[in-house]
Amino acid sequence: MVFTISVEAQCAMCRAVLENEEGQEAAKGINNGIVYLMIIPYVLIGVVGYIIYRNKRKSATTKNLN
Repeated sequence: MVFTISVEAQCAMCRAVLENEEGQEAAKGINNGIVYLMIIPYVLIGVVGYIIYRNKRKSATTKNLN
Protein backbone atom coordinates (compact mmCIF):
# COMPACT_ATOMS: atom_id res chain seq x y z
CA MET A 1 0.00 0.00 0.00
CA VAL A 2 3.02 2.29 0.30
CA PHE A 3 3.86 2.34 -3.40
CA THR A 4 2.11 1.54 -6.65
CA ILE A 5 3.19 -0.43 -9.68
CA SER A 6 1.81 0.33 -13.12
CA VAL A 7 0.18 -2.86 -14.38
CA GLU A 8 -1.45 -3.45 -17.73
CA ALA A 9 -3.20 -6.76 -18.38
CA GLN A 10 -5.74 -8.21 -20.78
CA CYS A 11 -6.94 -11.66 -21.65
CA ALA A 12 -4.89 -13.46 -24.30
CA MET A 13 -7.36 -12.69 -27.12
CA CYS A 14 -7.61 -9.00 -26.27
CA ARG A 15 -3.85 -8.70 -26.01
CA ALA A 16 -3.29 -10.33 -29.43
CA VAL A 17 -5.78 -8.01 -31.12
CA LEU A 18 -4.64 -4.86 -29.35
CA GLU A 19 -0.91 -5.40 -29.89
CA ASN A 20 -1.43 -5.21 -33.65
CA GLU A 21 -3.01 -1.76 -33.49
CA GLU A 22 -0.90 1.22 -34.56
CA GLY A 23 -1.97 4.00 -32.19
CA GLN A 24 -2.55 1.85 -29.09
CA GLU A 25 -5.55 4.04 -28.17
CA ALA A 26 -7.86 1.01 -27.93
CA ALA A 27 -5.35 -0.75 -25.67
CA LYS A 28 -5.31 2.23 -23.31
CA GLY A 29 -9.10 2.28 -23.33
CA ILE A 30 -9.28 -1.45 -22.52
CA ASN A 31 -6.82 -1.02 -19.65
CA ASN A 32 -8.81 1.91 -18.27
CA GLY A 33 -11.99 -0.16 -18.51
CA ILE A 34 -10.40 -3.01 -16.58
CA VAL A 35 -9.32 -0.64 -13.80
CA TYR A 36 -12.80 0.89 -13.72
CA LEU A 37 -14.39 -2.55 -13.35
CA MET A 38 -11.94 -3.45 -10.58
CA ILE A 39 -12.73 -0.29 -8.56
CA ILE A 40 -16.51 -0.82 -8.39
CA PRO A 41 -16.47 -3.77 -5.91
CA TYR A 42 -14.15 -1.87 -3.57
CA VAL A 43 -16.40 1.19 -3.63
CA LEU A 44 -19.45 -0.98 -2.90
CA ILE A 45 -17.69 -2.70 0.02
CA GLY A 46 -16.67 0.72 1.37
CA VAL A 47 -20.23 2.04 1.17
CA VAL A 48 -21.64 -1.04 2.92
CA GLY A 49 -18.92 -0.80 5.57
CA TYR A 50 -19.71 2.87 6.17
CA ILE A 51 -23.43 2.14 6.52
CA ILE A 52 -22.72 -0.62 9.06
CA TYR A 53 -20.35 1.66 10.97
CA ARG A 54 -22.89 4.49 11.02
CA ASN A 55 -25.69 2.21 12.22
CA LYS A 56 -23.52 0.71 14.99
CA ARG A 57 -22.43 4.16 16.11
CA LYS A 58 -26.03 5.37 16.12
CA SER A 59 -27.20 2.38 18.21
CA ALA A 60 -24.30 2.86 20.65
CA THR A 61 -25.25 6.53 21.09
CA THR A 62 -28.88 5.58 21.66
CA LYS A 63 -27.89 3.01 24.35
CA ASN A 64 -25.74 5.60 26.14
CA LEU A 65 -28.61 8.08 26.30
CA ASN A 66 -30.92 5.55 28.00
